[in-house]
Amino acid sequence: MHEFVEAFKFIGRNGAVAGQEHLPTLVHLALETLKMGAIDVAISIVLAAPVGVWLGHLHRGSFVAINFGNIGRALPSLVILAVGDAFLGLGLTVVELALVILAVPPIITNAYYAVDSVDPDLTDAARGMGMSELEVLRRVELPLAVPGLFAGIRTAAVFVISTTTIASLAGFSGSLGDIIANETSYHFSGVLGAAICVALLALGVEALLTLLQHALTPRGLRVAGGVRHRGSMAQATSAAANA
Repeated sequence: MHEFVEAFKFIGRNGAVAGQEHLPTLVHLALETLKMGAIDVAISIVLAAPVGVWLGHLHRGSFVAINFGNIGRALPSLVILAVGDAFLGLGLTVVELALVILAVPPIITNAYYAVDSVDPDLTDAARGMGMSELEVLRRVELPLAVPGLFAGIRTAAVFVISTTTIASLAGFSGSLGDIIANETSYHFSGVLGAAICVALLALGVEALLTLLQHALTPRGLRVAGGVRHRGSMAQATSAAANA
C-alpha cells in the first residue's frame, strides 16, 4: 500500500523528482503518449477499416480478415521492434510500425463482421429502391455497422496506448515509457505512477470513443439496443423471481 501512496504522490507532483529538475513533466509525457497513440490509431483506421468494410459488403474474404487478425495478434510487439530495427534502425519510425501492426487486426476483423452481419433483407430492399452498391454501403450498411466498427477501434486504441511504453526500448524518448524504463532516476514510485497513468489514459480513451460511438450510432439502433437490454433484464428478473 505504501508504494501506491508514493506513486500517487508522484502523480500529484507532476512527475517531479528531488534533485532531478531536468526531467520532463508527467503531463508532457502523457500528452506525447496520447499524441503517438492517436497517430497510430488514425493510420490503422485508414489502412484497415476500408478493407474490412469492403470485404464485409462483398460477404467475401472472411478467411483473410480472420487470419490476418490472428497473425497480427500473434506477433509480439518486441519482435516487430527487433526485426524493424534491422531495416529501419532505432527511433520513432520503428515504434510507429510496431503499434500500427498491433492496431490493424482488431479494426479489420471487426469492420468485416460489422458490415457482413447487417440484415440482408435491408440491403436487398435498398437495392430494390435503385440504390447503387456504394449507396447501399454508405446509407444502409455503414450506419448499422457503427457499433461493430467502434468495437474494433476501441480495442485497437487500448492496445496502442498500453503498448506505447515500448518506445523507450527503441531509443525514442518522449512517452511515459521513459519513466517506466528509468527506475534509477524516477524510483519505483515513479515507475508505478507512470504505469497507473498509462492505464488511466487507456481507460479514458476508451470512454471517449464509447461516447463518440453513441453519438454516431443511428437513434433507432440505440433505441432498439436499449429495448433489447431492458427486455433481457426483465427476463432475468422474472427468472430470478420464479427460481
